[in-house]
Amino acid sequence: MHIKKNDQVVILTGKDKGKTSTVIEVFPKKGKVKVKDVAIITKHVKAKRPGQKNGIFKFESLIDASNVKLIK
Repeated sequence: MHIKKNDQVVILTGKDKGKTSTVIEVFPKKGKVKVKDVAIITKHVKAKRPGQKNGIFKFESLIDASNVKLIK
């Protein structure tokens, strides 16, 4: 895979097209990457145990490595 953690990348497709950001995690077997502040999803989480937080949380989701381009 041509992308590594902490690389600067530009998003080529999708709703975040044209954004520039940093790679958080790389999943080479899946061919996916997680990029900071890109592909944000919202999850409604219910507390399972006492003391655990519930609410609406935002996470970065995985995007295909072919949809990002390395900035040199």
